[in-house]
Amino acid sequence: MLFTTFPFLVFLVVVLCLFYLLPRPARRYLLLAASLFFYMAWNVKFVVLILGLITIDYFAALWIRSRQGWQRRMALLVSLAANIGLLGWFKYANFIRETWFHFAHAGAVVQPLDIILPLGISFHTFQSISYVIDVYRGEQPAITSYVDYALFVSFFPQLVAGPIVRAKEFFLDYFNWRPPTAEEWQRACAMILTGYVKKMIFADQFMLVADRYFANPQALPGLIPAWTGAIAFALQIFFDFSGYTDIAIGVALLFGFHFPENFRRPYLAASVTEFWRRWHMTLSGWLRDYVYISLGGNRRGELRTYANLLFTMLLGGLWHGASWNFVIWGGYHGALLAVERAVWGRKELRGVARIPLASLTFLLVCGGWVFFRAKTLTAALYVTGQMFSSVHGHSLMTPPHWRLAAAALVVALSEEYGSMLTKLAVSPAWLVTAVAVIALLAIEIFSASDQAVPFVYFQF
Repeated sequence: MLFTTFPFLVFLVVVLCLFYLLPRPARRYLLLAASLFFYMAWNVKFVVLILGLITIDYFAALWIRSRQGWQRRMALLVSLAANIGLLGWFKYANFIRETWFHFAHAGAVVQPLDIILPLGISFHTFQSISYVIDVYRGEQPAITSYVDYALFVSFFPQLVAGPIVRAKEFFLDYFNWRPPTAEEWQRACAMILTGYVKKMIFADQFMLVADRYFANPQALPGLIPAWTGAIAFALQIFFDFSGYTDIAIGVALLFGFHFPENFRRPYLAASVTEFWRRWHMTLSGWLRDYVYISLGGNRRGELRTYANLLFTMLLGGLWHGASWNFVIWGGYHGALLAVERAVWGRKELRGVARIPLASLTFLLVCGGWVFFRAKTLTAALYVTGQMFSSVHGHSLMTPPHWRLAAAALVVALSEEYGSMLTKLAVSPAWLVTAVAVIALLAIEIFSASDQAVPFVYFQF
């Protein structure tokens, strides 16, 4: 069930009504059953996989809590092996196999293994890994109820594409649950509607441009098509993914759960370092806490810090997809982070000085998105070459696309410096209702497709 389909809205209304009608002790069983049903709507057989990982991690955490020494370490290793092993098999088996044959048997035709990637596996495995590591570190008590832990991993709003919720964030609400206030209900509905607008008006319109260009870049040579195609994808992926997480956070809030922010106007960042503090913040925080800091962070000298940054971002790139394009994309961002740290340190610019640097940062990020979006490494290198070729070709983004981009920039700036959307979400009911009606009409009129378009991050 896609968030943007009528069946999901029916599912959400039914689950919400039952949730508030049932006595409190029964609600956790309802949410777990609803979450597993939501997951099985994509592919029934993979529910065995997620329940298997839940079971392993649940008992591993209990074992860690009750044992000492090598037995604790062994339980942690079993959990990590199960999560990373299954993620590696489903996501990277073909990539590793193809890479091996390329170097060991050059020219050989490699028939890919028939492996279907389980939906959301990258997200729920990282969520599970963080829980078990936190228990091992003594930062999170082991959850004694299997149902409670299973609900934490499978809770349907964030199951498929995040945000990546830590156990301490989820269980803080879970064990101290209170019904949402009227203001929170209003804010939740505003976030859900904002997510729909981002996805169905903005993302899907820019998708038409990006898909046209990256389907066959050689058919549209030149600097201008290359840059406008890359910018279109940059806008598509932001509105698509941040739209999904807005809906997820809003839906969770309807049930009384406060999920962490995942995007904070990343294209206003004045450096790549700042960009990663604003983009997919729950993944950035996960990589920082469980990879970068575990490697030593910035505590072992400048050269080791640069190496840690590069390795962390290489892993982040590989997390997104099993191809050299994603490895290069991660390495590119890791190199930019290291260079910025060497040149600027930790300085943060303010005022008008941010404008040229924010523009440069946006162009650097767009250049990286080429490797993220292109189908092959050859295509990515071709597009990159065209971005630095002579000025010719025509813009693939039409005036309506530029007007959408300009409107998004105005809204982003007003939210950055005036919290416009935040204030609007808690405005008087008549104003919120009027804005909601206008937004729904806009979705109906300006949607790019009559069919629900899958979210970009579903492939990860």
